[in-house]
Amino acid sequence: MDLFHTRENYEVYQGKQWSYLNIWLILCLFPRTCVSSPSKPNFLLILADDLGIGDVGCYGNDTIRTPNIDGLAKEGVRLNQHIAAAAVCTPSRAAFLTGRYPIRSGMASSTQQQVLFWNGCSGGLPPNETTFARILQQQGYSTALVGKWHMGVNCKTRRDHCHHPLNHGFDYFYGMPFTLLNECQGTDDPELAKSLQDTYWLYTQMITLAVFTLVIGKLANFFPVKWKIIICLAICGLLHFLSWFSSYGFTKYWNCILMRNHDITEQPMNLNRTASNMLKEAVTFIKRNKHRPFLLFVSLLHVHTPLTTTEKFQGRSRHGLYGDNVEEMDWMVGRLLNVIDKESLQNTTLIYFASDHGGSLEAHRRNSQLGGWNGIYKGGKGMGGWEGGIRVPGIFKWSGVLPAGTVIDEPTSLMDIFPTVVHLAGGAVPQDRVIDGRTLLPLLRGTVRHSRHEFMFHYCGVFLHAVRWHQKDSGTVWKAHYATPVFQPEASGACFRRGICPCFGDGVTHHDPPLLFNLSQDPSEANPLSADTEPLFDTVMRRIRKAVEEHRKTLTPVPQQLSPYNNIWKPWLQPCCGTFPFCWCHEENNKADSIV
Repeated sequence: MDLFHTRENYEVYQGKQWSYLNIWLILCLFPRTCVSSPSKPNFLLILADDLGIGDVGCYGNDTIRTPNIDGLAKEGVRLNQHIAAAAVCTPSRAAFLTGRYPIRSGMASSTQQQVLFWNGCSGGLPPNETTFARILQQQGYSTALVGKWHMGVNCKTRRDHCHHPLNHGFDYFYGMPFTLLNECQGTDDPELAKSLQDTYWLYTQMITLAVFTLVIGKLANFFPVKWKIIICLAICGLLHFLSWFSSYGFTKYWNCILMRNHDITEQPMNLNRTASNMLKEAVTFIKRNKHRPFLLFVSLLHVHTPLTTTEKFQGRSRHGLYGDNVEEMDWMVGRLLNVIDKESLQNTTLIYFASDHGGSLEAHRRNSQLGGWNGIYKGGKGMGGWEGGIRVPGIFKWSGVLPAGTVIDEPTSLMDIFPTVVHLAGGAVPQDRVIDGRTLLPLLRGTVRHSRHEFMFHYCGVFLHAVRWHQKDSGTVWKAHYATPVFQPEASGACFRRGICPCFGDGVTHHDPPLLFNLSQDPSEANPLSADTEPLFDTVMRRIRKAVEEHRKTLTPVPQQLSPYNNIWKPWLQPCCGTFPFCWCHEENNKADSIV
C-alpha cells in the first residue's frame, strides 16, 4: 500500500519538509536565537595584574591601543561598576576564587604587610576553603591555572603543597606561585627588600635583646621563665634574621620561580621567555580539552612591575614601558580569543576579563610612571576604600547567549564569578559558609535590571575603610568612608614616600562622621556630603551603620594567614629544585622557541 496514497499527498508532505528546512536555515542565520545555553559551557577567565580601569580603550582611554579587549566589550557585556574585594593582590584573588570577603578566609592582614611576601612562608589560601575550580572539577571539568598564583605553597614541609593550586581544584598548573617583583629582573630598585629590610632588622634586634635579657635573668634566677620559651623566642629571632639576610640578593632565587604542577622548571625564572611560555601553555590546554568542558584561568603577569615586555612591543605606545606592556597584554588576550574562535568554541565558552585591583600610582622609575591610570576615580592600588583601587574593568562575552554591546552600570563584584561559574556548570554553592558573591547571569542576559548587591564592604586588610549602599528604591549608590589614607605629599593623591598606603596607624585618617559620597552623581568622590548639604545624610548613615552591624555578626574568627609568623620566610618551606640552598634550574630554555 502506498504510504502517501496519492501524488498530491506526497507533494504536500514534501512542501512541509521544505518549509521546516527553510525555518531551520533562517534561525541558524541568526545564532542569537538558535543557540541556547550549553548544559556545561567552557570558561576562559582572564585576570590582569594591577591594570587600571582607565588603561583600556573601552573604558575611555584613547591613547593606549587595546583592540582585542575593546572588541570583547563590543561583542559582549561591559560592567562599569565592577568592584574588587581588596585593593592588593593576595586578598583580592582569594575573594575571586572563593566568592567570599578575604577576612572570612583569614586572607586579610592585620599588619602592614598586606600580601604574602615569600614562597617559603606558611601562609596561604586555607585548604578548607572551596574554590570554584574545585566545584567544577567535581562536575567533570578539566581545570587549569596558567600564570600568577600568589596565595601560598606549603604549610609545614617543603613538599606538602597545602596551599598549591593543585590542592584547590586545578588539575593543571603552570606559572608563578608568587608574583612579579623588581628583583626578578634585577635592573630596578629592590621592591620587596626595600619594604622589609628595616622591619626585619628591627625585629631581629628587639628579639635578640629580649632573648639575651631572659637568659641572663634565668641564669641569675631573676625571672622564673622556662627554657622552652627562651628557645622559641630565639628561633623566632633567627627566622627574622634569615629573612633580613635573604632580602639582600636572595629574593630572586626564593620568589622568582616557575612551576609546572608541583615541579619547579625555572629557578630563577627567565623573564624574557615567561610570556611566551604561558601563552603557549594556555593555547595548548584549550586545544587539548576542546572536546570536553574546561575551565581555564589565565592569571596574567602583565601589567605588574617590572613590566617585562618583549622587544616586539617596546617603544610602540605613547605611554612608555607601561603602555607597551598593556598593548602586549592586549595582544596576548587576542591570541587566546583567536584560538577559541579557531576551535569553534565561541558559542560554548563564557569569556571573562578583569583586573585584580586598580593600577599602582606609586610605581615609578625616576621620572617615568610605571603604574596604571584609574581614570576619573580617586586613589589606586593599596587604597582599600577609594574607587581607583577597587573599581576595575569587567567584561563578559558568550556568543549567542549574552547580548552584544551591553553596558551595565549596576554594582557587581569579582566575588560574583564564583556563584556564576558554579551555577552554569551545574554545581551547587556551598551551604556551610557565607558566600558574598551573587550570580550575574540574570543581569548579564538582561532578564533583571538591578544587581543583587545592596551593600558592599570595602576592607583594607582586616580594617573596614568604606561601605557602599545600592539604594534599591531610588537606584542611588552611596558610599561612606570610615578611614582614608594620608597622601604623601599631601596633594599628590598617593603615598609616594611609603611606596604603598597603609591600612592603619598614623598613615590613616579616621572620619567621624564618615565621609559620604553620592557615587551616582559624584563617581570621582570629589565632594563629600554633610547633614547641611544632603537632606538624606542622617538616614543614609543610619542604614549603613545597621548594615555594618549585621555584616559583622556574620564574621567568625579564623587563623590569620598573613600574620607575622605565617608571612615570614622559613627555610624548610622554601620550594627548591635542587639541594637547598643551592636552588637553580632552567628546564624551560628550549620550550618556547616560538609563540603559538
